[in-house]
Amino acid sequence: MVQRYPQLAHWGAFTAVVEGGRLVSCEPFPDDPDPSPIIHGIPHMVYSDKRISKPAIRKSWLENRDKFTGAERGRDSFVEVDWDVALDLVAEEIRQARSEYGPEGLFCGSYGWSSAGRLHHARSLIRRFYFKGGGGVDQQGNYSWGSAQFLLPYVIGTYTPLTGRVTAWPSIIEHAEVFVAFGGLALKNGQVSSGGAAEHTQAHWLRQLAQGKARVFNISPTRSDCPEFLQAEWIPIRPNTDVALMLALAYELDRLGAVDKAFLDKYCVGYEGLRDYFTGVEDGVPKTPEWAEKITGVPAGKIAELAAALRGARSFMTCSFAVQRAQNGEQPYWMMIALSAMLGQIGLPGGGFGFGHGSMNGVGNPRIATPGPAMEVGKNPANLAIPVARITEMLKRPGQEYFFDGKHCTYPDVHLIHWAGGNPFHHHQQLTGFLEAWRSKPRTIIVQDIWWTATARHADIVLPITTSLERNDIGGSSRDRYILAMHKAIDSVGHARSDWDVFSDLAERLGYREAYTENKGEMEWIRHIYATLFDEHAKAGIDLPPFEQFWEEGHVRLPSPAKDFILFESFRDDPQKNPLRTPSGRIEVGSKTIEAMKLDDFGGHPKWIPPREWLGSSQAERFPLHLISVQPRDRLHSQMDPAPMAQANKVNGHEAMHMHPDDARRRGLSNGDVVRIFNDRGACLAGLSIDESMLPGVVMMSTGAWFDLDESRNVERAGTANVLTLDIGTSSLTQGPNAMSCLVEVAREA
Repeated sequence: MVQRYPQLAHWGAFTAVVEGGRLVSCEPFPDDPDPSPIIHGIPHMVYSDKRISKPAIRKSWLENRDKFTGAERGRDSFVEVDWDVALDLVAEEIRQARSEYGPEGLFCGSYGWSSAGRLHHARSLIRRFYFKGGGGVDQQGNYSWGSAQFLLPYVIGTYTPLTGRVTAWPSIIEHAEVFVAFGGLALKNGQVSSGGAAEHTQAHWLRQLAQGKARVFNISPTRSDCPEFLQAEWIPIRPNTDVALMLALAYELDRLGAVDKAFLDKYCVGYEGLRDYFTGVEDGVPKTPEWAEKITGVPAGKIAELAAALRGARSFMTCSFAVQRAQNGEQPYWMMIALSAMLGQIGLPGGGFGFGHGSMNGVGNPRIATPGPAMEVGKNPANLAIPVARITEMLKRPGQEYFFDGKHCTYPDVHLIHWAGGNPFHHHQQLTGFLEAWRSKPRTIIVQDIWWTATARHADIVLPITTSLERNDIGGSSRDRYILAMHKAIDSVGHARSDWDVFSDLAERLGYREAYTENKGEMEWIRHIYATLFDEHAKAGIDLPPFEQFWEEGHVRLPSPAKDFILFESFRDDPQKNPLRTPSGRIEVGSKTIEAMKLDDFGGHPKWIPPREWLGSSQAERFPLHLISVQPRDRLHSQMDPAPMAQANKVNGHEAMHMHPDDARRRGLSNGDVVRIFNDRGACLAGLSIDESMLPGVVMMSTGAWFDLDESRNVERAGTANVLTLDIGTSSLTQGPNAMSCLVEVAREA
C-alpha cells in the first residue's frame, strides 16, 4: 500500500511517498515552480549506513571516566548502550559540571540547520533545555552573515535586511535601471532557506530581471556567480577588495558631481569624514580608479564606466553574504550603503541596497510581514554567550578578555560541550586547530545527531536522533508564503529518538521536566505554535484556517501583499516621524560611536584595510592562489554529502577544486588530477576541475565535504576547505567568521 505525507526540508517542501512502511521517494511540492533536485537524495540518507543506530559511548571515556581521555576523540571505538544508560550518564555529567563550574562550565552548541521543522529545531531545543535548567554558554550570530549582523545596527539601526526583508523584487524589476551585485547572484544558493521553502523563486525573479530594463553587473572573482540567461556584465575582481572598488566609485561620483547632497544632509550623518577619506584629505591618498586598479585588478576605465552608469540612474546594489565572510568584511557592506546614500537611492521604488539576493531563497519575495513558525526558547538566566565563530579561542583561552560589539568580554571556562544539530567540523575555520582544542579542553562532549558526522565521531557520548520523516512538525519561513504541516511518514530508524524526547527525559532526570515541556507533548506544541501564528496573522488582517483543516490539507498559503515593500520607504517619507534606531536616528555613513571605540582594525567610516591574506600581500609570494569556499549546489552545508547526487559530483573521490586553465598549465596540472591544496595551516586533497569562468589567481571549492583527516600526513582527504582557512575574527568589532581571506598553493598529489 502506497501512502503520501506532506513533509519539508530546508531545500524544499515535498510529499514523502511510503510503501510498506518504507520511504521510497520524495515528490516535489506541486506549487513549487523550481523544486530542488536535492530532495531526491533524502531516502538514501534516511536509510544510510552512516545513520547512528543506538546510543554509543566512546570506549576510553567509558572505561576511564575518572581520567581525561580527550586526546583519543576521533581515534577511539564506541560501545553501544541502551537509552537509559546513555541518558543517565548525560544527566550525571551535566549535573556534575553545573555543580562544579556553574552555567559557565556548560556550552550548549548548535547551528540549527538539522531540521526545517520549528518544533524539532535542534538549536531552539538545546537552548530551551539549558536555559530552563539554569543557563549555559550560548552562541551569538551565525556563520552566514555574522559580521554584518553586528555592524548594521550601528549604520542603519537594524540587521533585519539580512533576513530577507528587503525591497521586493517586483519593485526592482519595474524601476531599477542599474543593478549591481557584489558577490554575484548564484542560482545554486537559491535552493535553500532556513525553515524550508514551498516556492523556489530566485530563478523566476532573475529571469524577470533579465527581461527588464536594468543593466546588470556581476562583480565577482567568478563569472559563474550569475546565470548566463541574466547576461550580466562581469567585472572580475580580486577577492576581499570590493571596498576599494566602492571607494573609487565614490571618488568618481564626487568628481562627476553626481552626489545627492540634499539626501545626505537630510537622511545621513558622517559623510564629510568619508569624503575626506576617499578624496585623500585624510591620508593624502585619493581613492581614484587608478588607485583601486592596483588593488582590485579592475581596470580604471571599467570603474569609471560603472560610475558613469550609476550617475543619475535608479540603481539597486546588493552584497552576497560571502563578501562579509572575510577579514574586514564589514567594510564593503558599510561602503555599499554609503554609495547608495550618495546616489540618493535609499527608500525609492526599485532603488537602494539589499543583501543576500544571491545567497538564499526568498530574499526580496513579496510577502506580508508576519512571522514564520517558531519554538519558544526563553531567556538565558546566565546571560553568557560567545560569538559563534570563536569556539576555538574559548576552549584555548578561558578567562582571556576580548572585544566584541562595543564591549569587553571574557571567554568562559567550559568543561562540558553538548551539541545538538549542526556540524562544527564543517562550519568552523582552521579545523586542525579546532580539533586540537576540541581534544584538549572539555572533560565531556555530548553529541545528538542523525549520522556519524565528524562531530559525532569526535564525541564522548553520541545519541541517535530522528530525521524529520520520523516525527510530526510544523515548518515555514518568514520569507515564504506557506505554512507547512510535516506529518510523520515512517517509524524511527534503528533506536533513534527526537531531540524533543531526549531533552524531555534529560530534564526529568535533572528535576525540571515540567518547566521544559510545560506539560505539552509533540502535537500539543505544534498546535500551540500554530495558534500563535493564528493570532499574529489575525493582527495583520489574515484569517488562517482552523488547525484541523491546516493539518489535514498540509499547508496554508498566505495572501500576497497589497503593495511592494521598499526598504526604508517610511524613513524617506518622514525621517522625523520614522527615525532609524541609530544614535542619530539617521543613516550613519560615519559613526561616532564606532570611532569612539578606538579600535586598531575599525575606523569611524568605511575604509580599505588590507587583510592579512590577499593577492596583494607578501604571503602571496609563497601561496599565490586565493581560495574562496562557496555553498555547494548538491547539498546544504555538509548535509547530504554522502547522497548519490553529491558523490556523483566528486572528482576522483574528492571535492572538486575549480581553477583557471592558465593557473593549471603553469603547474602542469590536468583536468581530473588529484591535487594537494596547502598552506602553513594544513592541507587537503581535491579533484581538479578546469574552469574558464574563474579569475586567474583564484581557486574555488564548495564547502561540506565530510572532514576526514589523515593524521599521519596531516592531510584532509575528502576536500574540506576549512582546514586551510584562518581562524580569526573578521574584526574586533564583530568577531565574525572569516573563511574568505585564505591564500594557498596547489600541486599534484604524489
